[in-house]
Amino acid sequence: MRLEGKIAVVTGAGKDSRGIGHGIAVALAREGADVAIASHTLANALRVADAVQEMGRRALAIEIDVSQAESVEAGIAEVIEAFGRIDILVNNAGITRDALLVRMREEDWDAVLDVNLKGAFLCSRAVAKAMMKQRSGCIVNITSIMGLTGNAGQANYASAKAGLIGLTKSLARELGSRNIRVNAVAPGWIDTAMTDSLPESVRESILKQIPLGRLGTAEDVAGAVVFLCSDEASYITGQVLTVDGGLVMI
Repeated sequence: MRLEGKIAVVTGAGKDSRGIGHGIAVALAREGADVAIASHTLANALRVADAVQEMGRRALAIEIDVSQAESVEAGIAEVIEAFGRIDILVNNAGITRDALLVRMREEDWDAVLDVNLKGAFLCSRAVAKAMMKQRSGCIVNITSIMGLTGNAGQANYASAKAGLIGLTKSLARELGSRNIRVNAVAPGWIDTAMTDSLPESVRESILKQIPLGRLGTAEDVAGAVVFLCSDEASYITGQVLTVDGGLVMI
C-alpha cells in the first residue's frame, strides 16, 4: 500500500482491459490510491472505474477531451471537488494516425500532437495549480521509445512523444522547488489489442530485437508508474524510465 491516501488522475482509459491506462489505474488502486479516470468516452472511463472499485478504492469516471483547455479545467475541478486534492497525474491519453510523411494529412499531424502532447500540457497545467498549493505532487508522462528512436510512418507520433520528454524535463525544473516531481515512462512493444493485429512475421521480427525475448504487458508499465509515484522515488525527477525489455539502450 505504497500510495495509501493518495488521489490519482489517469487520462486515456481505453477500451482494452489489457491496455496501459487500465493497467495503471488498477495498479495505483492496488497500492492504496483513489483514482479518477479521465477518458474521451465516458463508457470507457466507467469500465476502468469499476475495476478500481473492485480493488476496494474510490473511483471517479469523467469525460474529458484533453486537447481542449475548457474540458480539462472542468474535469480537474470535478476531481478536486470530489476528492479534495490531487496527488498524482498520469498523462496516458494518446492516439495514432500513422502514414509516411509525403502521405500524412495535416489534420492527422494536428490531431496526434493535440492529444498526445498538448493534452499532457493542458492536464499538467491544470493539476500543477493544485499541487503547488499543496507543495507536493507527482506527474508521470507516458511517452514511448518512438520518442527516443523515431519510427518510419510515425513522424507525428514520434514527434509528440519526443515533445513529452522535453515537457517532462522542463516541468521537473520548474516545479521541483514546490516538491512536485515530474518523470516519464517510455514503453516499448506492449502486448495489447493493437499488437494482436500485427502479422506473425512482424511479431517474430520484433521479438528477435528484444533482449528479454517477449513483449511487455500493461502491468510492466504500471509497475514503473507506481514506483515513480511512490516515496521510494522521492529523489527522482526529470527522468525517462524505459520499459522495453532492453530494446533501446542509451
